[in-house]
Formats: sequence, structure tokens, C-alpha cells
Amino acid sequence: MKTIDELLAEGVAGKRIFVRADLNVPLDGTTITDDGRIRAVLPTVKALAEAGARVVVASHLGRPKGAPDPAFSLGPAAARLGELLGVEVAFATDTVGESARSTVAGLADGSVAVIENLRFNAGETSKDDAERGAFADQLTALADVYVGDGFGAVHRKHASVFDLPARLPHAAGFLIATEVAVLKKLTEDVKRPYVVALGGAKVSDKLAVIDQLLGKADRILIGGGMAYTFLKAKGYEIGKSLLQEDQIPAVQEYVERAQKNGVELVLPVDVVVAPEFPDLKTKAASNPATVAADAVPADQMGLDIGPESRKLYASKITDAATVFWNGPMGVFEHPDFAEGTKAVAQALLDSPAFTVVGGGDSAAAVRILGFDENAFGHISTGGGASLEYLEGKTLPGLAALED
Repeated sequence: MKTIDELLAEGVAGKRIFVRADLNVPLDGTTITDDGRIRAVLPTVKALAEAGARVVVASHLGRPKGAPDPAFSLGPAAARLGELLGVEVAFATDTVGESARSTVAGLADGSVAVIENLRFNAGETSKDDAERGAFADQLTALADVYVGDGFGAVHRKHASVFDLPARLPHAAGFLIATEVAVLKKLTEDVKRPYVVALGGAKVSDKLAVIDQLLGKADRILIGGGMAYTFLKAKGYEIGKSLLQEDQIPAVQEYVERAQKNGVELVLPVDVVVAPEFPDLKTKAASNPATVAADAVPADQMGLDIGPESRKLYASKITDAATVFWNGPMGVFEHPDFAEGTKAVAQALLDSPAFTVVGGGDSAAAVRILGFDENAFGHISTGGGASLEYLEGKTLPGLAALED
């Protein structure tokens, strides 16, 4: 995989460099609520611009249905990128149309432009190779060189991720190089004890990675909504808690395999419950209570791990040499159910281990709950991509950069 350092050494002055970034930031209307993904691509964009390149930044945002939708415009992200760079960033109001062509043509050496949301064109996400390829051909007209730096999208076989680098000289940006180096530390020559904390809503989203980790991790800590399917599989009463009943046989099989493989599978011993899912907008009080993990009342739902579980999970992280955390322990967006996620984050900070926060909601939680991002070993920008890498899958966006 060619690196951006090699590309810079060859010289990029005057060249149009297409940077496939991940600017898929959360928005409240037109207000960005977490700019972590924009900041993650800054080193690559800045280095290219300072070397005299004409930088064309492209990304998706949300899931528009292959047509322009103002709710998913990259305009706010382009403005924020300009603020962080301290320069004016041009913005094209389409992907490959007149605005994109004229905006790119007007770039001077060392300047930066952002083109509109790639998913406004159906060819970006099409499963038809010809349709995707046709869109990639149109994007090719905007650039001389391709730099892949949108790690959060490398597990997608999309035109700008997979097809475009096949049509241009290409290299990996700083972010992708860092992400891959970190993931190798979690899969090759891992320092032990290796502890994995998994949370999030659905156990089905994590089954494949659990399957792989049962042969690699020393301990797996289970939290979040997915924990209740594990607890139900043990015969516990879980009330109105989130349950994927069809996954119980798979969970039971994994519990048995963990025992056979000597992997410690840690489940909550107590949980914080409430009668209903909390209002995340008003943050209104939700009448929380703490109960034993095997005795959730029929009219209550589990929404966080309890205080004893927090102590237990922290103790399982204390002596770790490597920790990977993906998925919150509860509904961290509400103060009544944020303590479990806070406890795991704090345990990572207190541990001397190499700590990796696996993107998505975990990365958002670190920022929203006020933790110092720089205190963690690494915070990934791609939760889904990280999990698929750990599952042993070939990621199209990385494969496209390797040849």
C-alpha cells in the first residue's frame, strides 16, 4: 500500500488530489454536534495543500436515496473544515456536474474544495458494477491522483471507495495508515492480557466479531442492549429489555465455546432499569432503579449496567495489556444511564494498556461525556470498518489501495 509520505516525496504541486474522506458527521439541523471525523482527516488535507496540491475532498453523509436532499448536504462539513484549516474552502453544490467541474477548475495550488455528498448520485452505492463504474469515470475527470483517507467507509464497495482508485494513481492517507497499523496490533502479535468490551444495541451486529474473538481475546465484557440476549440465554428474567430472541441459540453456543477456549465471558451482575426508554431530547428524569441482572421486573427495561457491574468490568480491565472497546454500556446520551459507559471509558484511561476505542457510538460517547481523546491509545473513526477488519473480512477500500 503506497503511503502519502511516498506521494508527497514524488511531488504533488499543481496536481488535483482527490481525497476520499469520511465527513459523515452527526447534524442537528445544520449544526455539527461532533466534528471528530473532520478533524481526523486534517493532517492529510493540510499536508497536501501545504505541498501545493489542489485538494478535492469528497465524502458521503447519511443515507440519502441517490438524489440531492438538503438535509444531507456537506455544506456544514465544508465550512467546518475551512474553520479548522484556517483557510477558505470552496464548496461545489453537486458531485460531478457544472458546479463540481468549475469549482475544481478554479482551484489554485495549495487550495481546497469539497464537493457535495457523493450519495446524491445513485452510482455511488449501486450494486451494479457498470453503474458504479460510470460514476467513478465521472469522478476521475476531477482528479489526477486518488488518496483514500475515509476509513469509516472502507468496508463499502462504493464507487468512490473501490472503483475510483482503480482508475487513478493512488495512495493511503495518514488516517487510514494509522487505523490499519492499530488494527494490526489487535490481530497480530497481540500483547496480553487482551480484553475486549463490547456494547451497543443488537447482539446480531457483533456475532461475527465475537466468533473471531473467542479464539483471540482473553476476556470479553458484554454490555449495552446486546447484554440482555446473553442474560436471557442464561434463563434470566429481563422484563421489557431489548431482546433478539432468534439469536439465543447462537449466544448459547458462544458461551459454551468461551468456556472450552478458556475465554472469560463477563456479563452484568446488576443493571439500571426504568419503565420506558428515556427522552433523549429533554433528558427528563426517568425513574431509574438498580436491580440484579437476573431479576428485572416485568414492567421495566434494562438501560445500563449497574454499579457492581461497573466495578467488575473495571477490575477486568485493570491488568490488561491491550483493550479494544466497541459499543456503549447503556443509553449514555441520557444522564440516568451514562455511568456504565463512563466507567468503562475511565477504566481504559486508568489502565496502562494499549487502548483502542472502536469508533461509532463509543467514539461519540468519549467526546460527549467529556473525556480527553488524546488520553486513549487510539480512537477509531470507523466502527463498522474496525469490526469487519477484526472479523477477518477483506475490506474493499483497503484492497483497492493495496495493488
